[in-house]
Amino acid sequence: MHKRGEGYDIKMNLQNIRNFSIIAHIDHGKSTLADRLLEYTHTIEKREYRDQYLDSMDLERERGITIKAHPVTMVYKADDGEEYVLNLIDTPGHVDFTYEVSRSLSACEGAILVVDASQGVEAQTVANVHLAMQHNLAIIPVINKIDLANANTEEAVRQIEDVLGLDTHNVIKASAKQGIGTKEILEAVVQRVPPPKGERNSALQALVFDSVYDVFRGVRVYIRVVNGEIKPNTQIITMSTGNQYEVSEVGIFSPKAVPLETLQAGRVGYIVANIKVATEVKIGDTVTTVRNPTQTPLAGFKEVRPMVFNSIYPINAADYPMLKDAMEKLRLNDASFLFEPDSSAALGFGFRCGFLGLLHAEIIQERLEREYDIGIVATAPSVSYQLLTSKGDIIMVDNPLHFPQPPEIASIEEPFVRVFVICPNDDIGGLMQLAQDRRGSCVKTESIDKKRVILTFELPLNEVVIDFHDRIKSLTKGYGSMDYEYIGFRPSDIVKLDILLNSEIVDAFSCLVHRSKAESKGREICLKLKDLIPRHMFQIPVQAAVGSKILARETIKAMNKDVTAKCYGGDITRKRKLWEKQKEGKKKMKQIGKVSIPQKVFMDVLK
Repeated sequence: MHKRGEGYDIKMNLQNIRNFSIIAHIDHGKSTLADRLLEYTHTIEKREYRDQYLDSMDLERERGITIKAHPVTMVYKADDGEEYVLNLIDTPGHVDFTYEVSRSLSACEGAILVVDASQGVEAQTVANVHLAMQHNLAIIPVINKIDLANANTEEAVRQIEDVLGLDTHNVIKASAKQGIGTKEILEAVVQRVPPPKGERNSALQALVFDSVYDVFRGVRVYIRVVNGEIKPNTQIITMSTGNQYEVSEVGIFSPKAVPLETLQAGRVGYIVANIKVATEVKIGDTVTTVRNPTQTPLAGFKEVRPMVFNSIYPINAADYPMLKDAMEKLRLNDASFLFEPDSSAALGFGFRCGFLGLLHAEIIQERLEREYDIGIVATAPSVSYQLLTSKGDIIMVDNPLHFPQPPEIASIEEPFVRVFVICPNDDIGGLMQLAQDRRGSCVKTESIDKKRVILTFELPLNEVVIDFHDRIKSLTKGYGSMDYEYIGFRPSDIVKLDILLNSEIVDAFSCLVHRSKAESKGREICLKLKDLIPRHMFQIPVQAAVGSKILARETIKAMNKDVTAKCYGGDITRKRKLWEKQKEGKKKMKQIGKVSIPQKVFMDVLK
């Protein structure tokens, strides 16, 4: 038994270090298992303990999901009498953060695969195992929640073998909640995960796998040292940007930050280097020294591009400076969140924001409302299209306002994704129809067991971002699970759909849609506007158009005013004269009258 803070010998033999992460589908017990490992190794004291210890955000704890990667160093005395330093990197489980997960996995040599005994293999389990295999990690399968009444351990083992193709003769059966199997998992990590390879005397090569902003210290960069060593006062350079910094502190997480004299090859920890802006730190980048730089950066680095876009406006225009300030603060901790100023004739000043995916967008919006107490309106999510102009330039367009005129466009491509859906056999027909309606195709079908299958679809991302996941859940009565991966741009026929009120285009309602969906989308918006816009003194035509072609039309009738109420009997010509006068007045009003659209209408339609 050792006290916390001891045992982190900076000169520890490489053979006694193990770097691993835990991968699982959402809600299969990943964070609970991490809690048990921290408790068993006495990394956290009993008085400090709380559930989901590594999930520090309220949002993570409420939703039961991990949003940020959390490294932690544990010291474990194994049955062979040796003391081992175990570096656990707790990764996000959701598809939106796949790149961060892949970088975190490349900082490890092994992974604990957690599968729920009652749920079996799910969509994200398959995706995460493929990621781990791409990084050649030693995978330790663990069947969790064996204490549940509806646990079917044998079936879960069979699925791991058949669907994932993993060897299950030494699978560990555990219950993270009850603490069953914790020691066996730690022993398996020591015995089955290979120690890190690396030369401590060669040039520094360190992988950046995450970063977090500290108000007092600037950006704290999470690194895995592959070769060489890093100490305070070292001049370092980041290879993708060429920026140079001086290291002021190095250390590990236990689970709070513990400064050390040096971080050597094989270790996972952090550096503080007077970096003030989070966007300067690129996930997957290589850090080396200015004096003795490495010639080859570590493989796998790529710039993370946002996939889903929408605009965010403050409900109260006076909150705009507060919203800008809040977004800048969020950006410090999340370099993958992009935003730029945007304005709309309808909603005033706001921001055009880019996100990694739908969950990422949802989390950012929820944090803005909760942590900064700002009422916001978010427009419907859209994606970014790649256009080749007639001049031969390639441009990215995510906003209908920036869409060029048709003669200026040579070709258009839209992003496609490969979607994996695990569902009961009875729901295959409904899901096939859903994919077909969303312009997708089924490319593969595999059976998992007698009751469930994996369906692989290829679909435009545009059709997935709105409510695809909700439709899967409702079609499968909650039993379906979905995961997707980006597969690139493909040619498409995208058009700009304009909405006209009284023959004037309202920019706020314009959107980019596939030509085959333009008419139905236009009809839907026109019907909505007909119900929402209050009646005026003149008739208002509501039209949906692509270019000069009108695809749909609804009419908001004029208010009735009885101009003949004052006529008591007498000749009909008196009434006719008044009606003709009213008709002329309405005609004139239609030409000069303005359609007033209440703010609530914009909110209801754009949401």
